[in-house]
Amino acid sequence: MPQQATPQSFDQVLSSMCTEPHPAARDAAERFLASNPGDPATYETVSELESRAVELLATVAEHPDPADAAGYVTSGGTEANVQAVRAARNRTESSDPNVVVPESGHFSFTKAAELLDVELRTVPLDGDFRANLDATAAAIDEDTALVVGVAGTTEYGRVDPIPELCELAHEADAYCHVDAAWGGFLLPFTDHAWSFGDAPIDSLTVDPHKFGQAPAPAGGLITREHATLDALAIETPYLETRSQATLTGTRSGAGVAGAVAAMEALWPEGYRKAADRAMANAEWLAAALSDRGYAVVDPDLPLVAARLPEETFTALRETGWKISRTASDELRVVCMPHVTREMLQTFVRDLDRVGGSEDA
Repeated sequence: MPQQATPQSFDQVLSSMCTEPHPAARDAAERFLASNPGDPATYETVSELESRAVELLATVAEHPDPADAAGYVTSGGTEANVQAVRAARNRTESSDPNVVVPESGHFSFTKAAELLDVELRTVPLDGDFRANLDATAAAIDEDTALVVGVAGTTEYGRVDPIPELCELAHEADAYCHVDAAWGGFLLPFTDHAWSFGDAPIDSLTVDPHKFGQAPAPAGGLITREHATLDALAIETPYLETRSQATLTGTRSGAGVAGAVAAMEALWPEGYRKAADRAMANAEWLAAALSDRGYAVVDPDLPLVAARLPEETFTALRETGWKISRTASDELRVVCMPHVTREMLQTFVRDLDRVGGSEDA
């Protein structure tokens, strides 16, 4: 009998925005593996769980009425972002719509533009890696269907000026979408303005399978109005439910059940503690790298970027560390819940061994 493969350990993973699932989430996911939220009238129990998931996600995102929020559990941030673009395209009156996204926007918006035949307008960032408001305003015109802001960028963990971006969008009769796929479970415990409670945004991406500690795949799309989700619906005549707003059809109930279990176990205090611990770890690592002479981007959320020589980066990879680079070739370390201080101390000892300090 062939030997079964063993899942990879998270012991040296510093590049991922996914993490070990909460035990309750793992158990719930296994129980609902065979349920299909894509056919809610047939699989009623998981459909009820998805309604609960949307309510909990809307609570995290400070929706004005979480019990009446619209949305669903997606496969991840990519699907949610594609759907946000699709909803805006379907609701706009323009025959040649465009979407305005900062350079820090996730690559899913490039996919969305290609799939949906929408023009993607990418605008530069300011000196602190946030969306440049003047450049955004200049890119918006009468054909703009959607303006995107990012709340927790994948390269530097920055939060765009969401209220101001929303105002620019609505002044042009466009919609405003916030991609908080990674940041959504961190930002409630900060002073950042990013959510439905901070601005009249129209839709928001937030992923339970990132800092929410649910099993993958479990993303989330939440909309302020039901009309946004309705704009995505198509007829599904052979199912018991006769319309469907999701992008994928059949989905595993594991993501839905796991997301609910994680949020019910951790919201809010469990997430607060995890966020505080992650931020303390990021600040410790940033200081350790700076003390060794490396140029470090001060962390705003628990993500550290620093400039390492190519040979040092390669040597760290060869010792087994899973690390990645920003587009500007800086080291990028994401302090997720599985990342401990001891893990970072070991990483720094290896850095000292293979590369020393930048000044050495």
